Amino acid sequence: MNGILLVEDEEHLARGLKFNLEAEGYPTKVVGDGETALDLLLEQHTEFDLLVLDVMLPGKDGFAVASELRQASNYIPLLMLTARGRPEDVLKGFESGADDYLPKPFDLAILLARIRGLLRRRDWGRTLLTDPPADVRVAEPHDAGSLREFDVYVFDDKQVDFGTLELRANGNVFRLTLMEAELLRHLIRKSGKIVSRKSILEEVWGLHEDTDTRAIDNFIVRLRKYIEQDPSHPQHLLTVRGVGYRFLPTPPPAA
Repeated sequence: MNGILLVEDEEHLARGLKFNLEAEGYPTKVVGDGETALDLLLEQHTEFDLLVLDVMLPGKDGFAVASELRQASNYIPLLMLTARGRPEDVLKGFESGADDYLPKPFDLAILLARIRGLLRRRDWGRTLLTDPPADVRVAEPHDAGSLREFDVYVFDDKQVDFGTLELRANGNVFRLTLMEAELLRHLIRKSGKIVSRKSILEEVWGLHEDTDTRAIDNFIVRLRKYIEQDPSHPQHLLTVRGVGYRFLPTPPPAA
């Protein structure tokens, strides 16, 4: 096991987390700023199983660190910690590339459960790449409503592997963040139906408050860059003005 990289500048909290993580069997390295974390991961190419990243850091904050990692195609499982628990901040964390987001103060048992979940998904993805299990289904548009967590979904000339978080489209392979994949799966399951921004907030991110939904629009823009031949004239991820979005597995007929 390569262990966990913990980026936390509050020394007493870092010491306590390190002690508890190592007591659970996770070797843990602690650094106090984002620049050091980026150097370890991107320059020194140090291998870790998971990144636990505080948002409020000296220098580059956690949002910037997460964004730089994803822009550099580093997809280490990333759990973001922050005292900023507003829905807007949660969405900003996911938009920057976090796989999960835990507001402070948090219960240690919840933190450990989130870590186990991210590591389990990482291990599953690696297994799928080397030895795909027999029960992984290749689903087509007529199966969209029953799309399972690790299915491979095929539509038009494109393929989304929800186990490995890879999307193959237009001759390219794109690596999705967990939240990009969750949003896409939600839209696919409701193929042909109008999906409101409010339902996306509630059913994908679990946010039930009155929240600025522009982060959702940014996610859609990124997904269109992956899927659409011409993102400025989408054929699969359509905007329903004033309401939300609609996924079409087959492009609509030309007018």
